[in-house]
Amino acid sequence: MKLTWFGMTTFRIQIGGQIVVVDAHASPDGIASNELISGSDLQILWDEALPHADGVTWKRRPSERLLDAGDRQRPVVIWSVGLRGLLLDGDDERPLLLLASDVPQLGRWAQDAVVVLAGANLRQAAEQVLDMVSPKLIALAVDEGVVDTTFAALKPRLDGTGLIALEPGLAVEA
Repeated sequence: MKLTWFGMTTFRIQIGGQIVVVDAHASPDGIASNELISGSDLQILWDEALPHADGVTWKRRPSERLLDAGDRQRPVVIWSVGLRGLLLDGDDERPLLLLASDVPQLGRWAQDAVVVLAGANLRQAAEQVLDMVSPKLIALAVDEGVVDTTFAALKPRLDGTGLIALEPGLAVEA
């Protein structure tokens, strides 16, 4: 999985052999949305009508048997999880939870997830996630000015969870 944050709530994600672009129209000045979506398989918006997944009871789809899969790869499945929350499930990848608002209740599946937080109040959102589960990784789409204080506040609570700050335009392997 490769995550690229372009600022605000705009992401380009390579997951499960596909490229998903989130919120291309909200990209910051200097980033052409037509270039951002070029070559992508899916373009979605935070408020798009998607199937809803319950953050507590959601389960990953089972792996395909090699006999059934053949040479093709199944498409990434995307669900809405709460307000401005997206859950992506791609074959051979960790679940990816993108949150740009309130943190929904999360179940045990989130312990294996990559959680990306964007928007305001990232420190509180990360604390809420850590109160429920210890995901494999929390990635913060945060301005440079608050990175140090946010990391200092979260460090004692990580308990095995990785924590990274995303930089605009820089791709990160997760």
